Amino acid sequence: MFNFEIKNEGQISGLFLSGGVTSFIQAANFIQQLPYGRNANKYDLTTIFSDQCGTCSTKHAVLKTLADENQIAGLYLMLGIYKMNASNTASVARVLSGFSLDYIPEAHCYLRYGNTVLDYTKNSIKPFDFLPDLLEELEISPGQITDYKVNYHKQFLSKWLLDNPQLLYNVEKFWTIREKCILALAN
Repeated sequence: MFNFEIKNEGQISGLFLSGGVTSFIQAANFIQQLPYGRNANKYDLTTIFSDQCGTCSTKHAVLKTLADENQIAGLYLMLGIYKMNASNTASVARVLSGFSLDYIPEAHCYLRYGNTVLDYTKNSIKPFDFLPDLLEELEISPGQITDYKVNYHKQFLSKWLLDNPQLLYNVEKFWTIREKCILALAN
């Protein structure tokens, strides 16, 4: 299992240590226990501590930053696009059916260590299993969870909609549907 002791090597490390969190496993457990929710300022990763919530992006960017501050190699922040559907994300079923969609391509951030995917997005007995529905993935940096991620996702959707002309949606309408799905995730 991936783990290391936290040294006071940076801002994120210091925030974990000040809360009595001394190892990566403890930090990951803390992050996983936080409710899913958008942060007031996703450009400032420290807001995950004051907001006491986070998204897949902010939660995993904090953990990647923690590893980077402690000079730990081999842990990668990933951006994946997967087919978000009723099977792998049950809370979006009603939204998707309301727009006659089987799935919507969704951007998801997570960590990779070797061949192992580490996903601390939600606290659940049943792990979130998006891997069978993964369409593509790439490594990103914590600073890319904001504008870069949104632009990458919208470019993917533009191309995907061109490849699926039977769907009579433009990118803006599709993004609105996606936002409704994200709201459903937070409930």
